[in-house]
Amino acid sequence: MLGDPASALNDGRMSTEGRARSAALDWLYGRDEGLRKRGIRGSGAGGKEGGDGDSVLNTVDWLTAINKLFPKETIERLQKDAVEKYQIHDVVTNPAVLETITPNQTLLKAVLQTKHLMNPEVMRLARRIVEEVVRDLMEKLKAEVRKSFSGSRSRRPSRFQQARNFDVRRTIRDNLGHYRPEDRRLLIETPYFFSRTRRHLDKWQVILLVDQSGSMTDSVIHSAVTAGCLWGLPGIKTHLVAFDTNVVDLTSDVEDPVEMLMKVQLGGGTDITRAVQYGAGLIEQPRRTIFVLVSDFYEGGDATHLVRLIGNLVDQGTKVFCLAALDSDANPDYDAHTAQRFANVGAAVGAMTPGELAAFIAEHVNR
Repeated sequence: MLGDPASALNDGRMSTEGRARSAALDWLYGRDEGLRKRGIRGSGAGGKEGGDGDSVLNTVDWLTAINKLFPKETIERLQKDAVEKYQIHDVVTNPAVLETITPNQTLLKAVLQTKHLMNPEVMRLARRIVEEVVRDLMEKLKAEVRKSFSGSRSRRPSRFQQARNFDVRRTIRDNLGHYRPEDRRLLIETPYFFSRTRRHLDKWQVILLVDQSGSMTDSVIHSAVTAGCLWGLPGIKTHLVAFDTNVVDLTSDVEDPVEMLMKVQLGGGTDITRAVQYGAGLIEQPRRTIFVLVSDFYEGGDATHLVRLIGNLVDQGTKVFCLAALDSDANPDYDAHTAQRFANVGAAVGAMTPGELAAFIAEHVNR
């Protein structure tokens, strides 16, 4: 419908805005090798633009154009394809772009993947993207964490009337005398509410081991934000450890997820065994420790030794959760065979969003 390959179909009947959309799409997707192999030539980064013509867009012009021509969801998809599919790195390494671009999670991923290409000035501008996106993610997750750790409901009545503590069963039972058959209505004379109590929480350790190999960018972001939200909660001592073939303890930066993410070095191989050995050495009280391994489970080392280590942690009473890698759309991507081996030795294995992980931790801490 749009772009240089469709110019013959449009036969010059496209509006000015339509031709501009066509040019913007062709600038990006015209470089697709699949089109060239089928004999459909797009303009890509040079040549004529999608039936309109004359000028050649650069990255800054293109970003300006798509922000005027498309809705937010389309803009984010175009930016995602530019960075991830076509490796147009100047989307996040060009100062002129960084000064004007609207931060989103796709751009945050791109910054983390290309920050080694940035000079100090570009890094300063790129940090704005990291700060804004992390702040938004933190605000969303903090509400879920607060809800998860807000305490457990007791069966005792409460004089504080809050909708979330409404005792439906007792209210109906104790007001049945006011039921009006002719109207099929129950009149509530006295509503009842639960009390919500906080137990004294003995200290728990939460150890997050996060795979930082190249395919794990989304999970690294989620884990950093999750650790930041858990930091400082009463009764919880949080550790965050990143690994590929090396192991880096980022616990000192947990309070500042932005700084933490800027220190992450994505890429390289994967030695999960080495990371699990390090994490096991952090455990103070095995039966009061939640040990979370976030990875795609593709082990570059000795998988049999890794499974044995996971089994040893389970046997000593540690709550071990092996969390499959999630992309930005919460789709899991992992080695199912290794995951099954973890489950066979007693680890809990699954895929969770950051909010679900926080609820899982709260469930065990509040028991």
